Amino acid sequence: MAIQSINPATEELLQKFEELNNDEIEIKIKQASLAATTWRETTFEKRAQLMRDVAKNLREQSADLGELMTLEMGKTVGAGLAEIEKCAMTCDYYADNAEKFLTAETVKTEASESYVRFDPLGIILAVMPWNFPYWQVFRFAAPAIMAGNVALLKHASNVPQCALAIEEIFHKSGAPEGVFQTLLIGSSQVAKIISDPRIVAVTLTGSEQAGSRVASVAGDALKKTVLELGGSDPFIVLADADVALSAKIGVEARLQRNVGQSCISAKRFIVVREVAQEFTSHFVAGFKALTVGDPSDPKTIVGPLATEQMLLTLERQVADTVAKGGNILTGGKRIGTKGYFYEPTVIGNVTKGMPVYEEEVFGPVAPIIIVKNEAEAIAVANDSQYGLGASLWTQDINKAKQLASKIECGAIFINGFERSDPRLPFGGIKKSGYGRELSHYGIKEFVNIKSVWIA
Repeated sequence: MAIQSINPATEELLQKFEELNNDEIEIKIKQASLAATTWRETTFEKRAQLMRDVAKNLREQSADLGELMTLEMGKTVGAGLAEIEKCAMTCDYYADNAEKFLTAETVKTEASESYVRFDPLGIILAVMPWNFPYWQVFRFAAPAIMAGNVALLKHASNVPQCALAIEEIFHKSGAPEGVFQTLLIGSSQVAKIISDPRIVAVTLTGSEQAGSRVASVAGDALKKTVLELGGSDPFIVLADADVALSAKIGVEARLQRNVGQSCISAKRFIVVREVAQEFTSHFVAGFKALTVGDPSDPKTIVGPLATEQMLLTLERQVADTVAKGGNILTGGKRIGTKGYFYEPTVIGNVTKGMPVYEEEVFGPVAPIIIVKNEAEAIAVANDSQYGLGASLWTQDINKAKQLASKIECGAIFINGFERSDPRLPFGGIKKSGYGRELSHYGIKEFVNIKSVWIA
């Protein structure tokens, strides 16, 4: 079966790759297994030098790497460059901090000496999505490799050139053979690789359905997993918020540099009735001002959706919502017949039971849900199967801190939009997954936390 790279702005077939066969996969796993036995013995200084060289090469090749994103999944030029810089920054962050994060911790007991140490596990399989084709990989790979593990990447099938470019970056930066490898394979081959006894753990970023399948296979094999899955993140605007500012930032929060194709994009705009009309006016005006077009044009803000299936799903969600009483305030349809473009869309009169209320919406569509008061806003925010992130807008910071404990999510941003940062842990609850990436919490997900007790 061929893995295809298709330009979502033109629908042009860019390149085809054949999936690795069983023998080729075996060679890759053997290389990883050999590398795992030696890489774990390297010093933090040597690992840090690799990460700094990776960061350097990422920055030097940012234009070419960004162009691949634009061609394969439609990311705009500015967003692509920002993503590469974030990857480089994260490599530097773990180069600077990994040794400190993994320093043995002394524990006082009746023993003459007792402490906790953090040892690498071995080969980690990463199953990664297309929406941030570099960032999703590096936020896993930088801490895992700095901890002494080695990585196998099964990337999304629509970004094979990005996947190969990451492997090449590691090779160019001096990574020993087998420390980081890309597997050009389809989803059907993942279960067999997870079951291989040489694979010790799996991390996945993707849909709830993909996470459930991977967790099931890994569970049968008693292997550690970290899952970062879908989100339907609430953007809550209370009566005392700076309404104009919240609407302006809300537009950016919905699009998240990626046409709204992000698990931590704001997806449900929950607004207290008292300020709903003012918020809606500003918000709709912001959506109408967006520039849609060729993602390779630096002036473009909104490019295409990544795949035809994403476009068809979005069209179905909007149509079903309108059929149930939702009102299109701007947008609401596909743009043209070539490329996977969709109008920036705001939907009013959204209530429970509509697709844009209940489901994760991946694209430039924003539902506005009007609530009576603060208590109902929190109840609606929590009325979701997901629990990844949230954004809360109020000028009463003490109240915001109190409400933060009531909102069911892995991260909450007060008077700002959600984002991931290597200094803060990232992950969700409920059907948004489990485990954490980034910060010192993330690097400890794939280590053996070992107690040592000396009589």
